[in-house]
Amino acid sequence: QEQSSRNSRSSGTGAKPAPPSLCPMNIFRICGDFMHLASIFILLFKIRSRKNCAGISLKSQMLYVLVFVTRYLDLFWNFNSLYNWVMKVIFISTSVYVVYLMKFVQPICATYRKEADEKLPTLYLIAPCALLALIFIEFYEIAEYLWTFSIYLEAVAILPQLMMVHEYAKNDGGFVENLTSHYVFTLGGYRFMYILNWIYRVFTEVGYRNWYVWIAGLVQTVIYCDFFFYYLKALKTGSRTRLPL
Repeated sequence: QEQSSRNSRSSGTGAKPAPPSLCPMNIFRICGDFMHLASIFILLFKIRSRKNCAGISLKSQMLYVLVFVTRYLDLFWNFNSLYNWVMKVIFISTSVYVVYLMKFVQPICATYRKEADEKLPTLYLIAPCALLALIFIEFYEIAEYLWTFSIYLEAVAILPQLMMVHEYAKNDGGFVENLTSHYVFTLGGYRFMYILNWIYRVFTEVGYRNWYVWIAGLVQTVIYCDFFFYYLKALKTGSRTRLPL
């Protein structure tokens, strides 16, 4: 969804704003969006059905709230398409709802292990991303800065969650709870599909370039690679995901 949000302000090459009818849609982007939605609904199903948030990082969820709010700040004045607008509302509302459940709703919030989520202070992720957005940015505007910041922050927002997964795995022989592993995989899978979307657009759209987004997306995908390997290995054998201790 990052590219369509930006298209409502300008194209990736600094040209005039793209009209809604020209917003790029292809099978890779659509698959990516729906994998992203799937990850959110898997997470909500886990939390609501089991009345617990064991193995879920509140820090990562709060970082995603910050990502979506800063990226989709234009929700109230830019209407790119109904599809895009609905996606923005879903991502913001569901991320806020997850944080609300984990912080305030009993017995869910009582199952959150704060001590297992303390290894990586969020400031160590937010501050470098805020600085990078000041340096590597296409043009200086508040909305553009916030959008760029959200791209860099999303690339690393999963790190507290991956650390939490490894922490819980240590107490279970290296095994990861199934719904948690499905959540992490679909969340990473969405980014991989967006990389395919970018490759497709390079070959089908004249002048399409967006280096900052591409590099951030590549970094994000690399972060997931280790987990992908063990998840797919478990999927092949029909067993639970097991991480090395």
